[in-house]
Amino acid sequence: MRSGEAEGNPFATALRSCHARSVSISSAVVAIHIGEEESGPLRSVDSARAVAGKGLEGDRNFHAGGADSGHALTLVEEESVTHAGLEPGDTRRQITVRDIRLNDLLGKRFWVGDVECLAVRLCEPCRHLESMTRPGLIEDLLHRAGINADILSGGTISVGDEVRVVEDDRSAVVDPA
Repeated sequence: MRSGEAEGNPFATALRSCHARSVSISSAVVAIHIGEEESGPLRSVDSARAVAGKGLEGDRNFHAGGADSGHALTLVEEESVTHAGLEPGDTRRQITVRDIRLNDLLGKRFWVGDVECLAVRLCEPCRHLESMTRPGLIEDLLHRAGINADILSGGTISVGDEVRVVEDDRSAVVDPA
């Protein structure tokens, strides 16, 4: 269901709340980095406005005409960044989070603060990133450089926001007795 579809439709709102629930896993946003130019410097911000289907306002990866699947948002685990000897933002991912295994979210919906997202694919390290950081980075971050996600509903993402996974209850078996 797209953002705004349930507005004024009590059946759609009830249906959505019956079939999916958000489960907190004690994860948090620890850093947000945006940059205006493709290879330009990134700046740390306390919050960023996420636009459904387009990306983060003010960022080089914002697609005013609509982002292709997996091109709206990038996230990386703080633990992977630290393991690689980098600082948040050095991986050029927009959102750095703590205490969540992002790879486990692939194909799942999740919330970052009040923004609903869908984890689409791994965001693997590339030679361009390695050239901007240090030799050997590709090997150090292979399969641990974060994920690419779609933004399903807009809102604001802020440092300190909780990350919650959406669990689908449709497969749950209910005892009719």
